[in-house]
Amino acid sequence: MGESSASYIHMVQHMIEKCLIFHMSKEECMEALKKHANIEPVITSTVWKELEKENKDFFEAYSQSQNKGDRMSESETDEMIQKMISDHQSKRSNDDQSKDSKD
Repeated sequence: MGESSASYIHMVQHMIEKCLIFHMSKEECMEALKKHANIEPVITSTVWKELEKENKDFFEAYSQSQNKGDRMSESETDEMIQKMISDHQSKRSNDDQSKDSKD
């Protein structure tokens, strides 16, 4: 796998982890990443499934907590996703500048 593919998958994983922090379901996460980061749902779903395989206990507990209904409103979720994307893009820009200064 190329470095850019690995980097993209790592970014999707990071965004999924943020969705988990926001108590989003898999479907909500797929929808939010499609809407705000233009990440195809099949990519989000695939990365999510791999995370589930690697972290079975966590996802079982997470699923149970999802059933309790402790969720943010749609506007709160949209705001948090936008901030997450902005933060990620800012970090990438800073990382790129650091690499350029080392060359």
